[in-house]
Amino acid sequence: MKSSFREVQGAAALNGSDPRLDGAGIALGMIGAVLFSMKAILVKMAYDVVPDLPAVTLMVLRMGLSLPAYVLILLIARRAGEGRIGTRETLAAMAAGVLAYYVCTFLDFQGLKYITAQLERLLLFTYPAFVVIFGALFFGGRITRAGLASVVLAYGGLAVVFLRGDITQSDNLWLGAGLILLCAALFALFQLIAKGFIDRIGARVFTCLAMIGAATALFLHFFVSSGGPAGMVAALRLPREMWVIAAALAVFCTLVPSFFINIAIGRIGAQAVAILGMVGPLATIVAAIVVLGEPFGLWDGIGTAITLLGIGLYTYSSARSKRERPRQT
Repeated sequence: MKSSFREVQGAAALNGSDPRLDGAGIALGMIGAVLFSMKAILVKMAYDVVPDLPAVTLMVLRMGLSLPAYVLILLIARRAGEGRIGTRETLAAMAAGVLAYYVCTFLDFQGLKYITAQLERLLLFTYPAFVVIFGALFFGGRITRAGLASVVLAYGGLAVVFLRGDITQSDNLWLGAGLILLCAALFALFQLIAKGFIDRIGARVFTCLAMIGAATALFLHFFVSSGGPAGMVAALRLPREMWVIAAALAVFCTLVPSFFINIAIGRIGAQAVAILGMVGPLATIVAAIVVLGEPFGLWDGIGTAITLLGIGLYTYSSARSKRERPRQT
């Protein structure tokens, strides 16, 4: 545990954060990861209540309940003089939000119709592999041997799960897995983009702008696909259990963790947040078994452990290489 803490501290120093804030950054990152991981559990519960519920409808309920808080927080932040940027950069931040909180969320919610919550979280957790690829292709990064070996190890663990595991039981396994992997790839791209915005305008303003941008695209999608006002009326008539689940998604799996994660990225950096994010799949596994009654066998455990080890080694080797680079110059 002490060595993990030192790894996070090293990643924090790389990103120019104040070491005195590491404790808060670590706590926020871990809590945010756990809360975000519970999203899959609640979405599966929603589909149990209304099996034919369109993904976009559930997204609208979630966003509609959380959006007023984002608007209010943005107004408070602007009044305090935070994140004063021009129209062009504001639109860019909102566009980043469309990518992460509209496109990625739609792919995620749709994929959860076909695969278990445990497999969804495990597939999403491989997004650092895409960070490696996109970082090398578009952001001037480089792929090291250690990083490549870690990625291969992580996907080797997934191969074990797919070949022998119980959590892959699904009639549309490849469709669901493909949607979640695409979500992971796009979310990795968002992570690379988000750091620059957070450094310039702060986590609070960026999060609000990103969510408002996503909400705009989402409400337009819902209005067109559901037949306009009639679709909204139908959504309002959903069972009470659905509204309780939507409220939990809005507050505990959207509003709170979105700020926690972005603040943690700003304080200790994306690498450290990725290390802390390893608690997310573990929390999902426990909740899926206890709450949803999903299966989890020996080979699932072995494959999951290998995947978590691969991603953990990647984040460690990446942070270590960044620490050592200044010494070589």
